[in-house]
Amino acid sequence: MHVLILGGTTEARRLAELLAETRGMPGLRVTNSLAGRVAAPRLPPGAVRIGGFGGADGLADWLRTHAVDALVDATHPFAGTISFNAARAAAGARVPLLALRRPGWEAGDGDDWHEAGSLEEAAALLPGLGRRIFLTTGRTGLAAFTGPHVPDDLWFLVRSVDPPEGPRPSHSAVLLDRGPFTLDGERDVLRRHRIDVVVTKDSGGAATAPKLTAAREAGLPVVVVRRPPVPGAVPVVAGPEEAARWVGEEYGRRPRPGGPGR
Repeated sequence: MHVLILGGTTEARRLAELLAETRGMPGLRVTNSLAGRVAAPRLPPGAVRIGGFGGADGLADWLRTHAVDALVDATHPFAGTISFNAARAAAGARVPLLALRRPGWEAGDGDDWHEAGSLEEAAALLPGLGRRIFLTTGRTGLAAFTGPHVPDDLWFLVRSVDPPEGPRPSHSAVLLDRGPFTLDGERDVLRRHRIDVVVTKDSGGAATAPKLTAAREAGLPVVVVRRPPVPGAVPVVAGPEEAARWVGEEYGRRPRPGGPGR
């Protein structure tokens, strides 16, 4: 059985580890697909391919050519296009598809959250919230925080794994770092850079959540960019363990040599 994991996330890497550790599925083969947006990604166990497929049709062709028996979409919650391509490709190639999506964050007591539907909407909210912004939305899309609609007195601390791409705010500094982050570390970042507002995407998960706790403790507003839409007809699980069980169920449905199969 050949499983393709569309990955690049902590959950995808953990799923690959769980499948590599299993002893109950002899002949299981796992290929991990990474988009290639990070220069030095943490590679999961199993075969790894890097780069796009050329849209839904290209992915469907890859599924057929490489005899993929099950597909797991474990991409980042904001990699919306690939999820729709995966749904179309899986349907076209008649390959079972599962979405592994970490739950989004939820505001709690003491949080001062302001929702935005896009990076542009997030930028429009900033003038009324603060002047020193901790921007944790990744290295792409920073152009949304440039231009005449962004007051010149705003200063941005841009955190990303690799150096940012494209235009970025003229008054800014770059902090290169990779999660998981600690609460003490996030407190120090807010204090040292005199941050008064945080901007983040609703990525979910624990690796980058400490900044939300640190902001709550400091009484800072947080602009949270909502997730893009995803295909509605695809079965979804929240954790790698559930995804591993699904792979096991699909494995159990495969015909066995010398037997009738199921």
